[in-house]
Amino acid sequence: MFSHESSDSDSEYEEDIEFLVLATLIKKKEIKRRRYWVHPVNNKRESKGEFHCLVKEIENDAQRFHQYFRMSKAQFEEVHSLIEGDIKKIHTKFSKPIGTKERLAVCLRFMATGNSFRSLGFNYRMGFATVKIIVEQVCNAIWKNLAPIVMPQPTEQMWREIAKGFENVWHFPNCIGALDGKHISIICPINAGSTFYNYKNEHSIVLLALVDAHYRFIMVDVGAYGRNSDGGIYQESLMGKMFESSQLNVPPNKPINQNTEPLPYTIVADVAFPLKTYLLKPYSKAKLVNNNPNKIFNYRLSRARRTVENAFGILRARFRVFQGPLQVQPNMADKIVLAACCLHNFLIQDTQETQETLMDESEVSDGNGLVDIEPLNRNPSQEAIQVREAYKTYFVSPQGQVPWQMQAITQGRTLFN
Repeated sequence: MFSHESSDSDSEYEEDIEFLVLATLIKKKEIKRRRYWVHPVNNKRESKGEFHCLVKEIENDAQRFHQYFRMSKAQFEEVHSLIEGDIKKIHTKFSKPIGTKERLAVCLRFMATGNSFRSLGFNYRMGFATVKIIVEQVCNAIWKNLAPIVMPQPTEQMWREIAKGFENVWHFPNCIGALDGKHISIICPINAGSTFYNYKNEHSIVLLALVDAHYRFIMVDVGAYGRNSDGGIYQESLMGKMFESSQLNVPPNKPINQNTEPLPYTIVADVAFPLKTYLLKPYSKAKLVNNNPNKIFNYRLSRARRTVENAFGILRARFRVFQGPLQVQPNMADKIVLAACCLHNFLIQDTQETQETLMDESEVSDGNGLVDIEPLNRNPSQEAIQVREAYKTYFVSPQGQVPWQMQAITQGRTLFN
């Protein structure tokens, strides 16, 4: 009896296995029939794709070309010449690779519009995964080849030139940069939990940027987790550690007036950062009541610090991929941000182009992928307080004041940000 039941069970088991094998073979055959080496729609890329039709039509229309790529044709060609070697693919007997100019065009269009990879795939008649790979590879190439040119490691002489720019344009001596940070909104990362979840109830990575008097990024630090405390973001960043350990060739202290003691070269920042001897922040609201010297210091610092806010504004207006959350994972988001900062510096040299970009900002949506970092409360050192007091004393002295500062502080401007 036992043997008979076992035989029946084995027979049923074998039938089940045969059925599963047959079903699997049928499924594989169906999948195989549906797959293409290149989709028939994409086979017409060179005759009907956007790069080979629309882009070719606007090549001789400078205004349209600039509106499409956010740069002139000459600038496009220059960027292409710098990165061509890193994005060129080998021609094989099986397939003809996508050209380097078309690859650059796809990446620039992605950054200029923020369109999804799927949307760009339809426009350019490419596979959706191919678009993603192209954007990532081109962003890597831009950072690799443009960063040493447009964002080199500062030398002592470069710091002096930057300080001269702040003194001439913004009337702030010994200033070597304006510092600020922004949360770059991203979609919820895979298996990340709350790692990137910030105080605005969004997922983000953090961009720390040091900017010169002409809205150019001197240094950037990208990739900190959105959930990190904002004071800790700077302290743990490579930029913060290098400033703390004096590894950035900052010149020695210099008098800001003939009759004053030498003062350190400083960075200007807002209340989100700690007060240090090399990093000045405004006085708090409580210390502004009936205190014009403190208000004047805040006003003068605010004037110099606006350069970094303007730089972020130009970046957001030019590259509308930052209008909302980046639809990519954090690792790729870092690459997009770094490439955008390089292109910003490359393009900021064109004054007219920058003005047009700022004018276009009024046309963009209300969405914002750049969010301020949260204020930090921390007790500063006595030495840092003395440095800030020395700058304040200079700004209210006959040698350091500007004619309009008293009028500015009596007009009710916000002087503590």
